[in-house]
Amino acid sequence: MTVSLVLIVIMGALFAAGVYAMLERSLTRVLIGFLLLGNAANLFLLVVMGRPGVAPFFGDTADPEQMSDPLPQALTLTAIVITFAVSAFLLALIYRSWQLGQADTVHDDEADLEVRERAPEDEDTMDDEITEEDDDATTDFVGTNTAPITVLHHRDVEGIRDDAPTDRPGGER
Repeated sequence: MTVSLVLIVIMGALFAAGVYAMLERSLTRVLIGFLLLGNAANLFLLVVMGRPGVAPFFGDTADPEQMSDPLPQALTLTAIVITFAVSAFLLALIYRSWQLGQADTVHDDEADLEVRERAPEDEDTMDDEITEEDDDATTDFVGTNTAPITVLHHRDVEGIRDDAPTDRPGGER
């Protein structure tokens, strides 16, 4: 199997450019980066596929060198469909963002700014907020003796009919 060095270099350049474009704040650049990554993945599968121009399961079955591997071809079709679907979703996000704000850039919200301004000392104090009493709690409903969900049977309320078939031997209830 001979692989063209040009295909490998192009694939590496597409992966690098795709990752670089996805790190931007503009959703349009994120879309372009995702498309570049999708094409790089398809090119990777093309490189892995084997000899070009030979259909899968074609040729003499006694000579496996004459056959092409069908798995990378199926993975390439799957990658194309996934790239198309995520690209359509990103286009819808970009369109909605443009409708709402006349821009396609993602801005920091208050939570992002708080995390960015947090000092390492604050990280240590956040760990100290958990007390031993909180650690021993095994339920989300602290202070309640029973769970807030009550299972009612036909014996509890007269209006409930429990005549569903059972899997017990003899048809007992």
